[in-house]
Amino acid sequence: MPTEPLRCAGALIVDDDGRIFIQRRSPQRRLFPNVWDIVGGHLEPGEEVDDALRREVAEETGWSVSHVLGLVGEYRYTGDDGLERLETDFLVRVDGDLTRPRLEQGKHTEFRWLAEEDLALLDEHRDVNDGLIRRVAENAFAALHSIGL
Repeated sequence: MPTEPLRCAGALIVDDDGRIFIQRRSPQRRLFPNVWDIVGGHLEPGEEVDDALRREVAEETGWSVSHVLGLVGEYRYTGDDGLERLETDFLVRVDGDLTRPRLEQGKHTEFRWLAEEDLALLDEHRDVNDGLIRRVAENAFAALHSIGL
């Protein structure tokens, strides 16, 4: 078992209406199956967090990061695979057609734009991730308010 946590980067993509992009993980995923999630993933060997953030957005949506608006937070958790992770999440804006993300085939099944009043949607399958995704989204909306968006 590694002694250092696996590093992850996450993107809370914001649209012009102040909503956050979420996508549903496929039921076949080993970690957090069938759960609404943000864009993101593990850093590759030697990769910096910022580079991983941009790569993951491109891989999972087909969009490109245009602006990093700010840090949402760092989250430490242990997946049901027993591995500890340290995830750094950022608020971002992207370039591309926001109505037509290119979801990663086999990894995500659907998407939606989440308004703050829709946060309860993230309680679905809460037991799988102990409410982590909702906490991240709540922190993202708080960060949006703090920068006046």
